[in-house]
Amino acid sequence: MSLKDSCAIVGLGYTDQGKVPGRSGMSFYLEATRNALDDSSLDIRDIDGLIIQPCPTDRSVTAFTLAEELGINLRYGADQQLQGASACAIIQHAAMAVDAGLCNYCLCAFADTSRSAPQGIVYQVAWGTGAAYGMFGVAASYALIARRYMHEYGITNQQFAEVAVTFRKHASLNPIAQMRNPITIDDYHNSRWIVEPLHLLDCCLVSDGGRALIVTSAERSRSLKQPPVYVMGMGQGHPFEDPMRRSTLTVTGAAESGKKAFAMAGITPEDVDVCAIYDSFTFVVPMQLEDLGFCSKGEGGAFVEGSRIALGGELPINTSGGLLSEAYIQGWVGPHEAVSQLRGDCGERQVPGAEIALVTSSGGVLSTHTTLILRK
Repeated sequence: MSLKDSCAIVGLGYTDQGKVPGRSGMSFYLEATRNALDDSSLDIRDIDGLIIQPCPTDRSVTAFTLAEELGINLRYGADQQLQGASACAIIQHAAMAVDAGLCNYCLCAFADTSRSAPQGIVYQVAWGTGAAYGMFGVAASYALIARRYMHEYGITNQQFAEVAVTFRKHASLNPIAQMRNPITIDDYHNSRWIVEPLHLLDCCLVSDGGRALIVTSAERSRSLKQPPVYVMGMGQGHPFEDPMRRSTLTVTGAAESGKKAFAMAGITPEDVDVCAIYDSFTFVVPMQLEDLGFCSKGEGGAFVEGSRIALGGELPINTSGGLLSEAYIQGWVGPHEAVSQLRGDCGERQVPGAEIALVTSSGGVLSTHTTLILRK
């Protein structure tokens, strides 16, 4: 049985984001939850399901300690950790729980204090088994894949720059974006190296903040405050955690997760109006576009050129600024922006007539991947 259109996202919750010192992870979860409830017109007593991605800097928060703080008795609860792929995975999990009758209104949430955490930025530690190969830090592991991608397909730093500049332009129209000052191609090339071939402006931000959203059945969604955004298709694909054990470094889990999502939705890439593509680093955007079927393998670099992925272009991508310029709330930035676009709530950065949105989230060193297709 297909889950197509059986559930909908009905509430979005944001907090301040960027550098927000003096806040606990729990405080971000609570604020994001309150704002999602206000957005949906639901009461906290309506929430009977709760799935969170654990805060990387405050592991004391679980779905059950959060439920206790909220004063609710759960019919269904879980912590789910797929690293950066968790957001879309948790929305999928919530849709399955609602469709199975395990809960009626499922709250999904995440919080992070990595920008201001006293123990420092958690994303700079050695990642997984990469340390065994001298790859200390996330950027070094991604740099290995970026270099291989450049070698196999001829993609260039100039094309990476197109991604960075376009998403910063989008962020300049987003009042809650962490980085709103426009940048140029020259600014990109003049930014310092992190690990070659990755410049500073190839790399996502580090941020504090929280996000929450609410999933319910399609039937219940139609009586609430906001126009429902239906979960049309979903899929997952998870290559090996260790990059050295993969058969290829240049195919992501999007190849599998996208295929499943498009099959469930019953559409093709040509039907998508706007995308929110996980952009931990610039190069993973064209790589995912290839694997999702928007272009052939090796054509992603050319695809992102010439304002094609900008507002007003053929396929607007990351209209909020994405992880490179809005904020790094792991994979939670994309679903929120996609829902806002389909509601028509994006103001200056609104994509006219947007009906269908595709969202990806990816974790580890491109080792976990989830895709969602949403519609008005």
